Amino acid sequence: MTKPANILFLMTDQHRADTLGAYGNSRAVTPVLDELARTGTRFDRWYTPTAICTPARASLLTGQAPFRHKLLANHERNVGYIEDLADGQFTFSEALRKKGYSCGLIGKWHVGTDKSAADFGFDGPHLPGWHNPVDHPDYLAYLAERDLPPYRIRNRIRGTLPNGGPGNLLAARLQQPVEATFEHYLATRAIETLERYAADAHERDRPFYLALHFFGPHLPYILPDEYFDLIDPADVELPRSVAETFQGKPPVQRNYSAHWTFDTMPIETTRKLIAVYWGYVALIDRQIGRVMEAMDRLGLVDETAVFFTSDHGEFTGAHRLHDKGPAMYEDIYRTAGLLRVPGAPAGIERSEFVSLLDCTATILELAGIDPKPAVDSRSLLPLVAGGEAEWDDDIVCEFHGHHFPYPQRMLRTDHHKLVVNPDSVNELYDLSVDPDELLNVYEHPEMAEVRTRMMRRLYGVLRDRGDNFYHWMTSMYDVGDVAYDPTLSGLDETTYQAPQSSHDEGVPD
Repeated sequence: MTKPANILFLMTDQHRADTLGAYGNSRAVTPVLDELARTGTRFDRWYTPTAICTPARASLLTGQAPFRHKLLANHERNVGYIEDLADGQFTFSEALRKKGYSCGLIGKWHVGTDKSAADFGFDGPHLPGWHNPVDHPDYLAYLAERDLPPYRIRNRIRGTLPNGGPGNLLAARLQQPVEATFEHYLATRAIETLERYAADAHERDRPFYLALHFFGPHLPYILPDEYFDLIDPADVELPRSVAETFQGKPPVQRNYSAHWTFDTMPIETTRKLIAVYWGYVALIDRQIGRVMEAMDRLGLVDETAVFFTSDHGEFTGAHRLHDKGPAMYEDIYRTAGLLRVPGAPAGIERSEFVSLLDCTATILELAGIDPKPAVDSRSLLPLVAGGEAEWDDDIVCEFHGHHFPYPQRMLRTDHHKLVVNPDSVNELYDLSVDPDELLNVYEHPEMAEVRTRMMRRLYGVLRDRGDNFYHWMTSMYDVGDVAYDPTLSGLDETTYQAPQSSHDEGVPD
């Protein structure tokens, strides 16, 4: 690529990889994203650094793992962590601005409380929070200008909480046409911004970065009838992990299942919720299609790199759970990852372990900027080129809490997954025979060699990164030789020869 590329970054929220046709769902209605996969690169092992919105999005912005940037929880459920990135923190958007890029973000921000996207160099309306802000003045103006009806819902779906109260809203019918949906509004604003940026790109040779961040398909799934009923629930195959018993698992998982009211609803309601969720993905796919059509109309396709991914996944009934939380299953940690770069080969499929974090270095390299400040990120461009590249054969993810502090670390390899839960039992899954992660084999004697090897590898990665979670592991598990003294023996009086005295401990007067 002879000059910095334009970049279109498409992002969804709480989106399972298996909702796309490109990832094997034969019932999916996702022709636009499937075409992006066909004409670009599909990453089959793309993981989020942490399955919660704000920390994951902060990692994308900074190229740093959550433990390093320290923005560890969503504002809405903050458990005492900081709520904004530190002043002076490196972000790719500010680096792009200095390089001369136009920078825009249309849609979900959710990377801080006091600081907005504008504080980091992005154009676009400030749309804070975790769900579609349907009372936002810009959205209301959009409806008024087009004589579209306001937001209104019916047919709410929710279960019953353990205390007998109504559960969280999971889905509802939206009494608006598709053109009035927040998703259509976001795509419209993105197209308007794209038109302005295209003029600058062509007339002043000014490249652009434009992010379109949908708030969905995060629950509650609130859709017009056309998409609420798009998928027949009879065609939905339930995840095998609805057979979850939580036997041998951390008790917090059973508690989360009760919080999300799974067992208070008929199984057919779960099937309908999954169908509606797929419908939500189809609605977003159509809106992305409108943006891609605008790209073609504006002559931008051959000079614009296009990313598609999500901040994390969603349970939708898997493991008798909804939403996300302190359970490091594939459902919420593995997401879709698609990337099309001008001039790169089409139809590439990669099996390396890559991360949302790696987008940061990739964006910087596409712009001709040194990616080194994105210290936990690695450019994906060698993989997109279709050649061989040296790459780690495992990946580490982390979690710090949601509703309450709950630290976890995870190591995922080709066939196994290790999860360290300091408050509870650890987890080990043999994914080659148990891809649904139903059987925790951490204590199984035949897994001793795998368990020790993975524990030592996880320890080494965390120690080398500077993630102090490794201190807990040093004293609790077989982590091999350590290069420091974890026993505080430097303060132990037995390390030096003191004069004998009748007052020494253990010597009676």
